[in-house]
Amino acid sequence: MNIFQFQPAFTVDIPLEQPQAIARLKAAAASDELRGVAEAAGAVIDFKIAPAERRFWSPHLSAQCSASEEGTQIFARFSPRPEIWTMFIAIYFVVAILICLALTIGYVQWSLGYAPWSLAAVPIGLLVIVGLHVASLVGQQLSADQMAVLRSRFDRAVEIAFDGLTVTDRSTASTDEAAG
Repeated sequence: MNIFQFQPAFTVDIPLEQPQAIARLKAAAASDELRGVAEAAGAVIDFKIAPAERRFWSPHLSAQCSASEEGTQIFARFSPRPEIWTMFIAIYFVVAILICLALTIGYVQWSLGYAPWSLAAVPIGLLVIVGLHVASLVGQQLSADQMAVLRSRFDRAVEIAFDGLTVTDRSTASTDEAAG
């Protein structure tokens, strides 16, 4: 696993035009087998862990279809559930603002001849950011089994939608690498 890779991804090429590929994938997502664990909207299909099996670190797999020279390219990315991802980004943002504020106050204190005590918040903020990064990597490790489930659901949707067609998997990070 790449230690700096927050959201492992892979691509799949489909030899059909984008509207046809999307229609087939939407039909596969609506099939009895995938209903409830796959949702389609526009050119995006999301694969989710069933609510009964969901944990705090449970990922989801978002697959976006776009036109390519060969037909359609599906770009799929594992990531935390949107509400968890939003929480992490909000914490990063707040910590970054507090670091900037501490630097500004520290500069003012230093320029006025006072002890720049507010600069002590900078390494604390950096430790919080590193802690968040480590927590995300631990979450990936804890959810490796669910990432494999999501990848198998994606593969099954592709199989249902494009049975008989040659599909090219051009993974940038396989599930094994993502799982560690």
